[in-house]
Amino acid sequence: MKKDLFIKYEYFFSIFMLGSFLGFVHENLLMLLKGNYSLRRGVIYEPLIPVYGAGILAFYFLYYKVDFKNLNKYLKIFIVFSIGMIGGGAVEYLFSYLQEKIFGTISWDYSYLRFNLNGRTSLLHASFWGLMGVLFYELLLPRIISFKKYLNYNWTKVLTIVFSFIFLFDATISSIACYRQGERREGLLPTNSVERFLDIHYPDEFLNKIYNNAKVLPK
Repeated sequence: MKKDLFIKYEYFFSIFMLGSFLGFVHENLLMLLKGNYSLRRGVIYEPLIPVYGAGILAFYFLYYKVDFKNLNKYLKIFIVFSIGMIGGGAVEYLFSYLQEKIFGTISWDYSYLRFNLNGRTSLLHASFWGLMGVLFYELLLPRIISFKKYLNYNWTKVLTIVFSFIFLFDATISSIACYRQGERREGLLPTNSVERFLDIHYPDEFLNKIYNNAKVLPK
């Protein structure tokens, strides 16, 4: 039972990390095309943007057990696109909402676009998620399914454990550093050794370079 659970964890963690890395590549290629040469990341140390990892995991669960084989080709593409559009848009909305409520910042705001939903997602960006859903279903999903046979080896277990701890550390330090930055914006002085450590090693200048697209919301 424990062995089966760990294989599932290996599998889903690999999908999440793949999506997070592809999201990092995608976002920074877009920045380069716009002439912006500063790296955009979702965590402090690793080249990952977790919202994309969550998006690809959502795609996997939405598409994995749905059989489109007997559908007309164009109807299949339309349904796959619609599922990706709704699922990806929901993930984008959720991450924006959580970032705002926890850290008091937002990393994207689509209020300037028509057909936006509270600025957190829009018809245009949800359509991009739909297109990614089609690409995922047609190109990535078959390869991800076949990837499962390469798991459950000692070396894959070691890699999974190592990268899990690295990501857990990165996600934790990124979250508490950003939370402490929010406290500093409110003028709150450090009250313990952890907060003093964060103030010294993760000052505003450092975090603003990492999260260069984050905007502070007015109170």
